[in-house]
Amino acid sequence: MKGLVEVQDEASQLAALVAAPQAGEQVLDLCAGGGGKTLALASLMGNSGQIYATDADGRRLMPIYERLERSGARNVQVRAPRGKADVLEDLEGRCDLVLVDAPCTGVGVWRRNPDAKWRIRPGALEQRMKDQEAVLERAAKYVKPGGRLVYVTCSLLAEENGERVADFVEAHPEFAGVDMKTLVREAGLQTLSDVADFGAQGMTLRPSRVGADGFFVCVLRRA
Repeated sequence: MKGLVEVQDEASQLAALVAAPQAGEQVLDLCAGGGGKTLALASLMGNSGQIYATDADGRRLMPIYERLERSGARNVQVRAPRGKADVLEDLEGRCDLVLVDAPCTGVGVWRRNPDAKWRIRPGALEQRMKDQEAVLERAAKYVKPGGRLVYVTCSLLAEENGERVADFVEAHPEFAGVDMKTLVREAGLQTLSDVADFGAQGMTLRPSRVGADGFFVCVLRRA
């Protein structure tokens, strides 16, 4: 395991490409987990700038350290939670890009985890919606004026996707959606225009059309 290759689903990589991190930017991966998207962001930035990787559950961060070492990524700083300490206090209002890979029901990955549908407990969707609202609220304070907030789920449910974004924008009018078709073209992903579903609140990738996991991506810019 030399770190030359990291295997991820195509849709996950497409989400990172649409987020379009730029060399030299200050980037916060707020729900980094094992670090899959962190690694993708670091690669796209060419080890320039700074990525801060964190997660509310420090246990989920455990794989990231070895993966970062293997990959040779040198622009990533892991901020693991420490009790009641605010490990991100210094980042408020400073980030060019905040990526929220939000906790969700995982409906979009049922094609390769078909048994997952039987493990969803009653009330799970409602709990995930609350989690998504909370993480978006938290993410907002780290985005600097002119910066972007990228909201991603591996769900196909409107309740976890467009509806959550619409409620967030209503509560935070300083944020506005960026035209996803334009972002797709700028990212060199023109072929997505023919297979993705574009709505007022973001872009949905459906397994039946893209041959990959189901994902939702929305990019918001702060005035």
